[in-house]
Amino acid sequence: MKTFFENNQLFLDDPEAACFAQLLPEELELIRASKTQVLFHRGESLTKQGAFGSSILFIVSGLAKQYVEEGAQRNFNLRLICQGEFTGLSVVFQKNVYDYSVVAVKETLACLIEKEAITGLIRQNGQFAYGLIRRYSEQNSLLYDTIRHMMYKQMNGRLAGTLLYLGSEDFKNEGVFAYLSRKDIADFAGLSTESTVKLLKIFEKDGLIRLEEKDIILRDPEGLTQISRRG
Repeated sequence: MKTFFENNQLFLDDPEAACFAQLLPEELELIRASKTQVLFHRGESLTKQGAFGSSILFIVSGLAKQYVEEGAQRNFNLRLICQGEFTGLSVVFQKNVYDYSVVAVKETLACLIEKEAITGLIRQNGQFAYGLIRRYSEQNSLLYDTIRHMMYKQMNGRLAGTLLYLGSEDFKNEGVFAYLSRKDIADFAGLSTESTVKLLKIFEKDGLIRLEEKDIILRDPEGLTQISRRG
């Protein structure tokens, strides 16, 4: 982990930071004065479940994984977080502690923005507040979809849905599978690693995917979609 204090690294000027476009000049200066840029290396934690949350994180570049922990050995992966997204918004709207952990999947540059600065802008700038609340609502909708996915689908449907998510357009430039172990994929699908490896081989035999060492190529997305829908 490496911390940057130089003010000339202004993520607010990046096109991906469109969420800050509605801020007035003095509000932008408030954000600049309240931020710290941190470079997280692969495997380093951006947030820790249950830890006190004093900052909201904005991902400038890289890729991170959000998950909930259950015991020492069992995790459930919720989503991937890529460039231009927030994490830790729950400490603004709900609690003072993080509800989940976030770890860098690959080298990730993030801006840690003090919670009080974001809270103040929400109160005084309606357009900014609307955009932030919309993002928070979209994240919650994704979590509800994940719960339904887990509760009502069988193993093959869950894995098919997971592969479609990880191979979606949202992450097409990230090379996601190269950074994820089979256990990571299993934790997205709510399966054991052994069951995941077995199903991947079945999917490959059926022509749905191609396995190339760690990489997974989706050969038949429509077929995977049908399996996911049938559950």
